[in-house]
Amino acid sequence: MSDRPTGDIEALIALMARLPGLGPRSARRAVLHMLRKRTQVMEPLARSLAMVAERARECRNCGNIAEADLCAICANPERGNGEICVVEDIADLWAMERGCGFRGRYHVLGGTLSALDAMGPDELGIPALIERLQPEAVGEVILALNATVEGATTAHYIAEALAPHGVKVTTLAQGVPMGGELDYLDDGTISAALAARRKL
Repeated sequence: MSDRPTGDIEALIALMARLPGLGPRSARRAVLHMLRKRTQVMEPLARSLAMVAERARECRNCGNIAEADLCAICANPERGNGEICVVEDIADLWAMERGCGFRGRYHVLGGTLSALDAMGPDELGIPALIERLQPEAVGEVILALNATVEGATTAHYIAEALAPHGVKVTTLAQGVPMGGELDYLDDGTISAALAARRKL
C-alpha cells in the first residue's frame, strides 16, 4: 500500500512546492505541520490567503502591492519629498524599506531591459516614471537596481531618458557587490549604500 498522500492533500503539496525556496520535501513537511496545527496555523493561513487574494492589487502610482489604488507609501504626503527610488521588483522595494534609510517614494520596474525576454522601456514603465517627475516635483531619481549587467544597462538607459528633464540621477554606491541582489543584502549594507549614493 502506498504511503503517499492522495487527493486534495497531494494537490496542496504540489502547489506549495511551486513556491520559491520550497521543493517537494519542504512542501510536504510544511503541509504536514499545517495539518497537525490546523486551528493555529492552517485555518488562519487559509483565511489570510483568501483575503489577500481578494484585496491585493498593484499601486497605480509606483507598482508596489497595495490594498487600495495607492500603496501606503504613495498615499503618505510626508513621503512626497521629491525623491524617487527606482527598483527592479517589489522584493527590492521591501528590502529598501527594511533599511529604514529612504523616506521618499518608489517606482517598481518589474524587471530589467532584455531583448530576449521582450522587456523594453514600455514594459518596464519607464515612460510612467518620466510622467511622475513634474506632478511629484521630483528633484532626484535614485537608481537602486541590482548590480548585474542587466541592471547596469537598465540604469544607463534610464539615466539617458531622464537627462533632458533636469533631475539629479544617482545610483547606489558602496556596499552593493557586483552580482548582488538587494533582497539578499542585510539592512546595514543597504543603508550604507543608500547614504553613499553617487551621481551616475
